Amino acid sequence: MMDKYLKDSIELLRRMVGTPSLSFGEAEVCSILEQALSSWGVDVVRMGNNLLASYFGAGEKAPVLAFDAHIDTVPAAQSYTRDPFDPGKDESVVYGLGSNDDGGSVVAMIAAFRHLANSGSAVNLVLTLCCEEERSGPDGAAFIYGAEGPFACGTIRKPDAVIVGEPTGMKAATSERGLLVLDGTARGVSGHAARDEGVNAIYIAMEDISTLLAYPFDRHSEAMGEVKLSVTQINAGTAHNVVPDSCSFVVDIRPTDRYSNVEILEALQSVCKSSLKARNLRNKSSATLPHGRLMSCIERMGLETFSSPTTSDWIRIDADAVKMGPGESSRSHRADEFIFISEIEDAILKYINFTENFFNGDTVE
Repeated sequence: MMDKYLKDSIELLRRMVGTPSLSFGEAEVCSILEQALSSWGVDVVRMGNNLLASYFGAGEKAPVLAFDAHIDTVPAAQSYTRDPFDPGKDESVVYGLGSNDDGGSVVAMIAAFRHLANSGSAVNLVLTLCCEEERSGPDGAAFIYGAEGPFACGTIRKPDAVIVGEPTGMKAATSERGLLVLDGTARGVSGHAARDEGVNAIYIAMEDISTLLAYPFDRHSEAMGEVKLSVTQINAGTAHNVVPDSCSFVVDIRPTDRYSNVEILEALQSVCKSSLKARNLRNKSSATLPHGRLMSCIERMGLETFSSPTTSDWIRIDADAVKMGPGESSRSHRADEFIFISEIEDAILKYINFTENFFNGDTVE
């Protein structure tokens, strides 16, 4: 039976790769997944371009575990040497855009869900396949796990814990840095560059950037280390002979669990002349509860743990969570993306084992 699940998974993944599914353009791939799940007897609910399925075999008093993965991709890098939408026919690897991030997790989670439901396992399981993850859009996980989504409204039982499927080599990411992007604007006074007049906004921005890079974030996180801050874009000026009266710059900040995004914004604004505006304050840092059921399961199974520097649907989830999936993060968002079929096979078994262990400590071979 496991061979059948793996065969179905690879066929489905190849169909996914062959179907462009950029963020905000997931309708076709969502339909492919919906039709596949229905053909396998899974009662699936479509909400926009998100899919949900549930199986409750452990009773109302038992907790609910969710499998979460995303169905969208980033644009293909220009340096691809292969057709990004051709998965190939190799018996050991699937190529193409989205194969590693996040198609491998999608199909492995579907296979694990089918096995657990079809075998009548004593588990309570929800499968959520979300859109718009790569762009942190409003209609993906932000909706599904939000105040107007199916869990908050009682349409489906709210998960007590979530496995977020992302390429981690099936290691358990027990923490994840948040994301805070600031748009900075320095204001000066225009003037002629040949005369001693005006206030150069570039110099104001340079001074503020130096201040930002030297800011002492003194709260060390045992799980994530230090807050990481980078200035990634800068723009100013209209002509070589005009003192610029405006200079804009972008700051990429990866917070830890020791700071809220609001705290960071307020602290940095207090030491800058430039105005700083956050694009989003909701992309929080996250960490698995140290004494929760997920962490106990991770420890019992002897899974390797680490802190992830990248964000995921986890930032939208108001429940205990861990990030774990097939493939490697180093292949994501790069040309000639791929995933080994053996990685998907391993993930299917580990998702099943993890779920059984989460509920009752059992494992399967």
